[in-house]
Amino acid sequence: MIDGLLTAAAPLMLASLGALLTEFSGTLGVFIEGFMVLGSFFSWVIAGWTHSVLLGTLLTALLTALAGWGLARFVRISGANPFIASLALNVAAGSLTDSLSAVWFGVKGVLRNPDLAMPAPIHIPIFAGIPFLGNLLSNQLPFTYLAWALTFLAGIFMGKTHLGLRLKASGLNAEAARERGLNPAAYREWAWAAAAFLASLGGAALSFRIGAYTPGGIAGRGWIALAAVYLGFRRVWGAVFAAIIFSLAERVGLSAQALNTVQTTVLLGLPSALALILYSLSSLLRKKGAVPK
Repeated sequence: MIDGLLTAAAPLMLASLGALLTEFSGTLGVFIEGFMVLGSFFSWVIAGWTHSVLLGTLLTALLTALAGWGLARFVRISGANPFIASLALNVAAGSLTDSLSAVWFGVKGVLRNPDLAMPAPIHIPIFAGIPFLGNLLSNQLPFTYLAWALTFLAGIFMGKTHLGLRLKASGLNAEAARERGLNPAAYREWAWAAAAFLASLGGAALSFRIGAYTPGGIAGRGWIALAAVYLGFRRVWGAVFAAIIFSLAERVGLSAQALNTVQTTVLLGLPSALALILYSLSSLLRKKGAVPK
């Protein structure tokens, strides 16, 4: 169960890191859902064309990063509402992938490619000696290792580097940042680009984990990632821990379907219900000063 949980949590961990970056830049990363959809679809398609999961994932992530930067630049130049622009991106992502799937493959359903080799678990002997978790940590899919590696890097970036601290300052008080010679708009653009990159990796991790592209397979994970940021009290490790909790709730719901004691719709809504409960609890704790705001 723990082995499966680590694998299942990787897409949401990556998306949560991207959402956290946008939060630090002073905006809510509503577009995370849309870029996860694009990453899930195009990484699968490009991997099929190039016969390489690595190339498909990397090229798609770079293209979505460019799109994220372009979206932020559009909002900056046009003065458009970032929330509305992000919602439009989410809607466009679903419509675009459905249309391209119909044109390129003649279907709007599940896309499979039996000729495409799925990523195999990587054995890392250095982890094998860790008590209890050694065997689990030493045999994971590449996306799982990538999610944890980026989590460590994000923790260092946010708390230990001048660039990360300036990003926080720009999002916290744009006027004060400008007085100190910073450009909050530029930091926001690059934060959106990095968030789109991470969201795309999360979408790709989901497709290659199940071995197919599935329309609607993102299933609201982009929105759950936003909730994870606040449930984690806007901390890197807090957001990742919240992502793992949501993934656990999802796996419990899927396992409970086999018992046929609860309706499927109720079980599928378990992560969203958990998000609402935990968010309410975190808000209460903030008001009482038990946790940092």
